[in-house]
Amino acid sequence: MKNQLLLSLIGLLFVCLPDCLMAQQVRKEVLFNDSWKFYKGDVTSGETPGFDDKNWREVELPHDWSIEGPFSPEWASSTGYLPGGIGWYRKTFELTSDVRSKNLFLYFDGVYKNSEVWINGHYLGKRPNGYTSFYYELTQHLNKKGKNILAVKVDHTKFADSRWYPGSGIYRNVYLMAVEPVHIKVWGVAFTTPEVSQSNASAQVVVSLNNKSKKAADIEVRAELRDKQGKTIADNRQKIQAKAGQEAEARLAFQVKNPKLWSVDDPNLYELHVASYVNGKKTDNYVEKVGFRNFRFDANKGFFLNDENIKLKGVCFHHDAGALGAAVPEEVWVRRLKALKELGCNAIRMSHYPHQDYIYKLCDEMGFLVQDEAFDEWELGKNKWIEGWNVGKPGNDGYHEHFAEWAERDLRDMILRNRNHASIIMWSIGNEIDYPNDPYSHEVLNTGRNPQIYGKGYQPNNPPASRLGEIAKRLVAVAKEYDITRPITAALAGVVMSNFTTYPDELDVVGYNYQEYRYPEDHEKHPNRIIYGSENGKGLDAWLAVDTLDYISAQFLWTAFDFMGEARSWPVRSSGAGLLDLAGFPKPDYFFRQSLWSDKPMVYIATAKVQEQVEGQRYQPLTPAWNWAAGDKIKVSCYTNADEAELFLNGKSLGRKPYTQAKARVLEWEVDYQSGELLVKGYQNGKEVTQHVLKTTGSPYALKATVDKQSLKADKKGVAHIVIDIVDSEGNAVYNAENEIAVTVEGPAKLLGLESGSLVSHEDYKANKRKALRGKLLAYLQAEQKKGEVKVTFQSPGLQPQTIVLPVQ
Repeated sequence: MKNQLLLSLIGLLFVCLPDCLMAQQVRKEVLFNDSWKFYKGDVTSGETPGFDDKNWREVELPHDWSIEGPFSPEWASSTGYLPGGIGWYRKTFELTSDVRSKNLFLYFDGVYKNSEVWINGHYLGKRPNGYTSFYYELTQHLNKKGKNILAVKVDHTKFADSRWYPGSGIYRNVYLMAVEPVHIKVWGVAFTTPEVSQSNASAQVVVSLNNKSKKAADIEVRAELRDKQGKTIADNRQKIQAKAGQEAEARLAFQVKNPKLWSVDDPNLYELHVASYVNGKKTDNYVEKVGFRNFRFDANKGFFLNDENIKLKGVCFHHDAGALGAAVPEEVWVRRLKALKELGCNAIRMSHYPHQDYIYKLCDEMGFLVQDEAFDEWELGKNKWIEGWNVGKPGNDGYHEHFAEWAERDLRDMILRNRNHASIIMWSIGNEIDYPNDPYSHEVLNTGRNPQIYGKGYQPNNPPASRLGEIAKRLVAVAKEYDITRPITAALAGVVMSNFTTYPDELDVVGYNYQEYRYPEDHEKHPNRIIYGSENGKGLDAWLAVDTLDYISAQFLWTAFDFMGEARSWPVRSSGAGLLDLAGFPKPDYFFRQSLWSDKPMVYIATAKVQEQVEGQRYQPLTPAWNWAAGDKIKVSCYTNADEAELFLNGKSLGRKPYTQAKARVLEWEVDYQSGELLVKGYQNGKEVTQHVLKTTGSPYALKATVDKQSLKADKKGVAHIVIDIVDSEGNAVYNAENEIAVTVEGPAKLLGLESGSLVSHEDYKANKRKALRGKLLAYLQAEQKKGEVKVTFQSPGLQPQTIVLPVQ
């Protein structure tokens, strides 16, 4: 694996940064999210320009119609008991004079699913995959002067087609791009570095261009790299020729002395500027952030970033965010990723498909190592549970129906779209494709140990496991056609079976899902195999397998956040597997993991009645509260990374314990309950460095709202997160309160949704009221494109209301 300099493509189409918004800018690109019309259901001739859509609902993108509900057991547990169906979108627009002579492209970051697109009645194409980004050229079908009608049909009729909640509709950003006839192709810049060190980096830029004009063009391609201060630190240029209607390619190289390397702790980024010129006139410009780093995996020593051996403290997550469904604004993920940074997490697995464009940009900027994943199934379908996980008879609809025709193109487009992100270190071609008997099988399943299996033993009527290696070989070849700078991986669920196939040998690095017990045996049997944990449980033993074995470089916990779908039986409609809940509020397990992963001093306590606990188990119902009955004997569990912790009850010390006394990394005290204040202090080298307190609370008295920003920008993008706590008369949060809270918004902003974190609530996610859970509720507030002042009022019967005021600037 060669060292490499990677860039961040800012998601999708060469998104220009502020520096390129200058007088010489020739590429014009805009979000195309406003003023769409939507109809849920099928219509005849919805693509024709003359179709009457005046009664359709106006929506702004991104838009997910499934989250609008209602929840119902008539739908599938796998997809969150929410409906699918068919939806139509239409948009009317006119071209401004400055783009009428340009070539126009329409870019979709993702549409779930089976999207079909028309412009002015002309059919542009279909894309079955709901997670893949795609684009069409509109130029030849546009009315240069007058109205243009864009129509999109989305078909999610097969609602039980996924093992998680996928959403429905144009649920990611749409962009309109206008370029000159001679231009840089979409995903047309590749940036690599054959060598990277602290003292020097050799960089290569490959630029693919299109000449859509009617005559040959002599093109000069210029590339330069700028540091954070805007100073050019390296540049080069090359002249090439492109025939009329043909493509051409330029290859440029330069050296960078003493580059500031990108790392998880210090994610330094530069700006790459690329431009094309014909007869001295600029015809296109492209800007993206880039990062210098080298990395490698070693079968015996694990993972190295910039020649430093580190462990990947990773998590998996899906793309949804509770109340927002799959249409999640960027700032929501900023908040979520900040919580993961606080956790000590340094790696993310994009489970199990390409995610929103901006998430990769954020990972570049915030310092996360990323495994990007293409597929959850290949040629044959997996079980999709309808009545509850492992309950009843599963369905079989899904992406496999399109795999033969679309897999290679979908894999290619994922890599082209994301190949320049500094954060990405692996391409995964599949998740648990080898799940035993779902559907592939092998004789070895009659023997041995396998924690993940559907049914019992070898199923001779199922397809043979040998197919895994055959398909993997083809997918790996496709991936390496477009990027040879990163290893190809997959997440294996049935290693016991796959070891009897060529599947693992086709991969550069091999992910094991929940197979920690196999690490020593397989490392000995396959000494050249690079093994890591690609999906893991939260138990301490799973982490110790990484922490104590040099040759195991990583684990990726399932999961970072609770997510919609993959539910148990009704009324449960979401998965509670996360370290944080659907609202992004941390659970006790979050703090246990923080004590293992973070270097920042921390201490945390949670409580439970002694008689409710099961000996030897850490996963018990812990409560971060101090409200019990007189006479109760309480076990206090303490998570910390400090040398010592001391517990106080109403100011009296109950003992100071060194971390060396922790059982399974948890310090514990048994305490006779007294109301008041329970305080724990953490000490490092004898000095207090951190503390956490729990207080006995009274009855709910008032609402307390806390917002994460002082103002909103009038751009329809920014989101304010407002946490509403139910507090007692002393202002302390009442943990067990579940009062219903209503929200009123006045001014230039709208309520996007309310989220409590409940896995069983069937309340309308589009309503302006919701019951709290564990004393909390989260409100998402988004500004309109209008300046002013927004007043948000929170009310609940019997409680003191709360109002906050935010300027919109």
